[in-house]
Amino acid sequence: MSIYFISDIHGCYREFKILLKKSNFNIQTDYLWVAGDLVGRGPNSLKVMRYLYSIQDRINIVLGNHDLNLIAVYSGVKENKKENYFDEFLSAKDRHQLIHWLRSQPILKINEKQKIIMVHAGISSQWNLKTIKKCSLEIEKSLLSNDYPSFLKSVFNNKIDYWDFNLSKIDQLRYSINVFTRIRYCYPNGKLNLTCKKSPSVVQYPLLPWFFIPNKFQEKYSIVFGHWSSLKDTKVPNQFIPIDKGCCWGGKLLMLRWEDKKCFYQSYLG
Repeated sequence: MSIYFISDIHGCYREFKILLKKSNFNIQTDYLWVAGDLVGRGPNSLKVMRYLYSIQDRINIVLGNHDLNLIAVYSGVKENKKENYFDEFLSAKDRHQLIHWLRSQPILKINEKQKIIMVHAGISSQWNLKTIKKCSLEIEKSLLSNDYPSFLKSVFNNKIDYWDFNLSKIDQLRYSINVFTRIRYCYPNGKLNLTCKKSPSVVQYPLLPWFFIPNKFQEKYSIVFGHWSSLKDTKVPNQFIPIDKGCCWGGKLLMLRWEDKKCFYQSYLG
């Protein structure tokens, strides 16, 4: 049995299926961990969703910002923009079933035995492990509630960029969503910058990649994340494992086999 990691499939179904073959992923014995952004930007979000749903017993998924965007568009909270490539999904007969399944997926996945944390974008340096678990659980409960459209309508907010236990519950949720699904850069005090998406090679201090800010659990866990294809060859601390190589932008899709850390790649096919 092996654990494979992949992230930011973004509807690139052809590349995804080829990569599964290249890596010799065995649906009977192996497990696939997907670090968010199953959908959006690429042309075949529906096929990706259907396939993952069909093998749900062999996968672990955490939600990314584009997955939340699909749920928000489906529920009428956000506009369906052309670049989403959601039209096919939104007209599919099984869309309700697939959205319910997507809403039931976690924001964070932890393997305590192997000391692995998987998240889409990142984790706040201002949190300890107890707070990380609490914040992710609050989001998951809200997404599964019957009133999830109201939650989504109120939660997207760039202004909540610093953690404080005295924040209102909704502002804590706003901050948590921003961290788990959107974080890239922080200031030295931990305050988020949610606008810069450039490679660290061209960004100057005081902006720092979130994983360069000392955290409260850094020696204990390996943290696997996606979301940031412009990292390219940025050297990151050993405990952090970025796996988004920008397939939907003409880059590559990556699968990492955990046991021997071997990487498999498939280039974008267009």
